[in-house]
Amino acid sequence: MRDVQAHLLIVDDDERIRELLKKFLMRNGFLVTAARDAAHARRVLAGLDFDLIVMDVMMPGEDGVSLTRSLRETHDTPILLLTARGETEHRIAGLEAGADDYLAKPFEPKELLLRINAILRRMPEPSVQAAAPKFLQLGPIRYDIERGEMWRGADLIRLTATEAQLMRIFAAVPGEALSRTRLVEDLGRDRGQAQERAVDVQITRLRRKIEDNPKQPRYLQTVRGAGYMLAPD
Repeated sequence: MRDVQAHLLIVDDDERIRELLKKFLMRNGFLVTAARDAAHARRVLAGLDFDLIVMDVMMPGEDGVSLTRSLRETHDTPILLLTARGETEHRIAGLEAGADDYLAKPFEPKELLLRINAILRRMPEPSVQAAAPKFLQLGPIRYDIERGEMWRGADLIRLTATEAQLMRIFAAVPGEALSRTRLVEDLGRDRGQAQERAVDVQITRLRRKIEDNPKQPRYLQTVRGAGYMLAPD
């Protein structure tokens, strides 16, 4: 349980939507900062840390997908993208760029609230104990089960909130195949083919961080007819 208010960054070029979202989320207990475009968001992010970013895909200048991809190079802050209902390609591109979830417009404000809370629940809590860590070894990569951290030698590998949650799910049952349906449920998302496809995208991204050859995975394997399985050394 988090003891402080989560601080959200809203990025949208539509002033009316920005203000509506800001007022709604503040009424529901969040601290909220708003940015009018990608350039403004970059300036804000240079000076403040956030618990989650809610960002529109279609913006003048740099769009939300491009900004997401750029932010993933230096930030692991969860990102929720807002897309037009028919923009399937933008949703997939956003997930591949590093977004944790997406919500199609128009949407009910309560659904946005549910998505935000679900993402925040998936964020690993800071460790408060210096307990002896337990590790899984994935070739040159060491995964700390207690802390939910992944290391390559002395270098910490950045994981998004969803990637961190997937690793926790897999690490709890190493050697066991998990179906896409189960992974969707364990991630706290609604059932459906779209969310199962989203899980496939997240697995692909996670493999890029784990595998020497992501196209021939050794540690995060596909089990035909059963799903995915973590196979540590």
